[in-house]
Amino acid sequence: MADPIVPPKAKLFIGILFNSEETAGSVEKKLARKFGEIDFRTRKIPFSHTNYYREMGASQYKVLLSFRKLIRREEIVTIKLFTNKLEKRFSKNTMRRVNIDPGYLTLSNVYLASCKEFFHRAYLRKGVYLENEYRYVRKRYLPWEWTYPDYLKQDYLFFFHEVRKLYGNQLK
Repeated sequence: MADPIVPPKAKLFIGILFNSEETAGSVEKKLARKFGEIDFRTRKIPFSHTNYYREMGASQYKVLLSFRKLIRREEIVTIKLFTNKLEKRFSKNTMRRVNIDPGYLTLSNVYLASCKEFFHRAYLRKGVYLENEYRYVRKRYLPWEWTYPDYLKQDYLFFFHEVRKLYGNQLK
């Protein structure tokens, strides 16, 4: 029998899907107030991979952010619930204006939090599930068959490789 071992803290990242730079900027400020300094940020990446967010209008973009402060992995539940509330706060007449997806990175995986059950997601608590998007093998991230199409883009992979370097240095 193995003794339980608490894993090292993880690197929080958050994706913001938007069509208004003003809204995205306001959301980013609120996230920085809540989670601390942002230590890496992508440019705005065009998003056209699904019609699921059509209520948010045309010309959608995504920005990925990582935060300097590391989190205990179980904190992802309260973080996801917070980002859901933040989405609602930025909604207008029940129409979403922003989608906020938190996740965390470890040296071996990238995970996204979700409130939707599916066969490949593990239930955590309070209606929050965890989905593995990548595994790190032979110095690169490998996707799964369920990895979201936007997460297959080079901009995303570059982000996760850079954030992994930051995280590795933080663990030293």
